[in-house]
Amino acid sequence: MAHFEGINNSFRAVIALLVAVCVVPLTADVLTRDHQRRLDLKMDEALLRVNNELDSDVLVTWRSERCYQCSYQQLGVIPARPSPGQSSSVDFTVSTQHAITLQLNSTPDTLELCKLRFHFGEHGNYSLWMKNLTNSSRCSIVTDADPVNSYIREFIFNGVVIWFLLFWFRISLVIMVFVNYGGGRYWFFRHESWNGLTVADLVFPWFVFIMGTSISLSVSSLLRSGSTRCSLLRKVVWRSVQLFIIGVFIINPNYCQGPLSWNNLRIPGVLQRLSWSYLVVASLDLTLGFPFLNMLFCSLWLFLTFLLPVPGCPTGYLGPGGIGDMGRYSDCTGGAAAFIDRWLLGENHIYQTPSSRVIYATHVPYDPEGILGSINSILMAFLGLQAGKIILHYRELPRSIMSRFLMWGLFLGAISALLTKCSTDEGFIPVNKNLWSLSYVTTLACFAFVLLVLLYYTVDVKRWWSGAPFCYPGMNSILVYVGHEVFEEYFPFRWKMANSQSHTEHLTQNLVATSCWVLISYVLYKKKIFWKI
Repeated sequence: MAHFEGINNSFRAVIALLVAVCVVPLTADVLTRDHQRRLDLKMDEALLRVNNELDSDVLVTWRSERCYQCSYQQLGVIPARPSPGQSSSVDFTVSTQHAITLQLNSTPDTLELCKLRFHFGEHGNYSLWMKNLTNSSRCSIVTDADPVNSYIREFIFNGVVIWFLLFWFRISLVIMVFVNYGGGRYWFFRHESWNGLTVADLVFPWFVFIMGTSISLSVSSLLRSGSTRCSLLRKVVWRSVQLFIIGVFIINPNYCQGPLSWNNLRIPGVLQRLSWSYLVVASLDLTLGFPFLNMLFCSLWLFLTFLLPVPGCPTGYLGPGGIGDMGRYSDCTGGAAAFIDRWLLGENHIYQTPSSRVIYATHVPYDPEGILGSINSILMAFLGLQAGKIILHYRELPRSIMSRFLMWGLFLGAISALLTKCSTDEGFIPVNKNLWSLSYVTTLACFAFVLLVLLYYTVDVKRWWSGAPFCYPGMNSILVYVGHEVFEEYFPFRWKMANSQSHTEHLTQNLVATSCWVLISYVLYKKKIFWKI
């Protein structure tokens, strides 16, 4: 019976790889049947031809719907028509990730002629006509060539990813690898530019949450086996140091190309934040216990965020800078969080290309794994620790465990609703992964407790699913994380694509790469090879 179960697990481990490889035929001739002008378009772009039948030049500006309180950005100027009955035209490429608002003004008097909102489709061809009419409705958009529906092509595979997310407790590492490899280059598998959430923003805090749960379970087990608190504390410190050093090496791109240069060495990172959170939470759990100390960390984050003066910026600023807030605070990206990082670490030692550049056109460095946000990662780990203590205390009472998980979820959800006013941008403290805002932690912890109820009932109570094969990467989490970063550019994790502007090909490549690490971790599990620090 055990033999057949092992064979079944082997099939599970490779099925994602086989399915991903089989998708390749779907990528054939994606563009060959489309309009000829599409060949010059890149991923998430469309072609817009603006036609002007007016006697004056027209200035075209645009703004993404995801850009909160942003100033309009110039797209271009369309010259006046050469003669009656004729029109002048200019071609532009526009983004298709989100809907945009186009505003057309006559020049030089800057009279607003029309404003319209439109969501362009990928690789579509569109024409915007400015007609010389007497009423105010002077412009209209016509579809010249239908866009490619890249989402329908990957429906079944996105379904697989969503199924992965449902069982996040065992496979958070798998999702992290998939997202880090690109997630098919879809915008919802990339980090949100500023406020709000995408799939990519869910994984890291849940990983911190799971780490907190693991601390509770492992410390309890080791103390029962006879280990002393002092010996465990030494192990915690040494493990944290190792995590931090490994993180510094893999976060810098030239670690395989000779000695690291201190001039541009990035210091914060994912493993560095994990090491810091692990050190603080595990140390306090072994020594003091800290329900009230946790409130101290929250107060410290609130104090620094909202009361620390930042030169040239409003006190308590939580915005993205750049073109946000109508461009008034262009150098204030992240407010106090960025100021503390630049002050303590130096501008050259933090992340140089933050996600805020995508929509808000920011130009200053900002690190999403910076110092101030690390305070709230401790809170996330503490909440995971509480989940572990609930499991230990009520181990024989499944209904008590699930009811307490739901109560924690309801409590944290209520806090999130209060802090955010149930909106993306209008709340007191918006949900923001870049800042690791307080509402970001409470919201993700709320989701974690609710999903933990589903998983606990499915896996531990009813035993409908063992977690295989996606539990295997978690047994070699450091190896998988470090390996996927170090070997990202090597075959079979990456290869030259026939069409680098195809979501389908990127999704295929990213699924294959992720599946390879699932298979590698399964082989290591069968060989009883585990890399632990």
